[in-house]
Amino acid sequence: MRRLPVYLVLDTSYSMHGEPIEAVKNGVQLLVSTLRQDPYALETAFLSVITFDDSAHQIAPLTELPSFQPPVLKLNGTTALGDALRLLAERIEAEVVKTTAESKGDWKPLVFLMTDGGPTDDWKQGLAKLKQVRTGVVVACAAGQDADTSILKQITEVVVALDTADSKTISAFFKWVSASVSTGSQRVDQGQKEVSGLDDLPPPPPEVNVVL
Repeated sequence: MRRLPVYLVLDTSYSMHGEPIEAVKNGVQLLVSTLRQDPYALETAFLSVITFDDSAHQIAPLTELPSFQPPVLKLNGTTALGDALRLLAERIEAEVVKTTAESKGDWKPLVFLMTDGGPTDDWKQGLAKLKQVRTGVVVACAAGQDADTSILKQITEVVVALDTADSKTISAFFKWVSASVSTGSQRVDQGQKEVSGLDDLPPPPPEVNVVL
């Protein structure tokens, strides 16, 4: 079976304390429960969670939806976005099955990255590593006014911004992520083209602004 790998890369630096991190925890729960009601996603979607603060950690390896347990998110330190990109590249290399002459590998992974601040490490080094692996669409979400969308635009063409990092807005973002994964799973199931850009995803809700 060809899997649709989905990587959530989440900022767990201290600036996310309080409402933002609670909203992210609820958002991940919502994402999992929504996708479990989708027969296409249940068959193909596999989820992984990578968090980053002083350094990056994969706190949930790529796991099929029925047995995925939302991991505990703990806050710490600064915003090592470069380390997160490096780790994401490494995990995609290790976990996503490549297509060979003999067999079709997994679908290109969908990546959803969320941060509320600017990186505190060498993000360009991490990005260079990520560019060496095959990904589908990478969506970067700037949560609140302190996130640096100009850096996110250098990481991916698809950047969205939330005016505030409160529970209503973050919840709207995760609902859209769920709908995007469902769309990706359905396209895969029906043998359509893989998701490769914003045009292939459902339109974002009013709380989620596309950064042009």
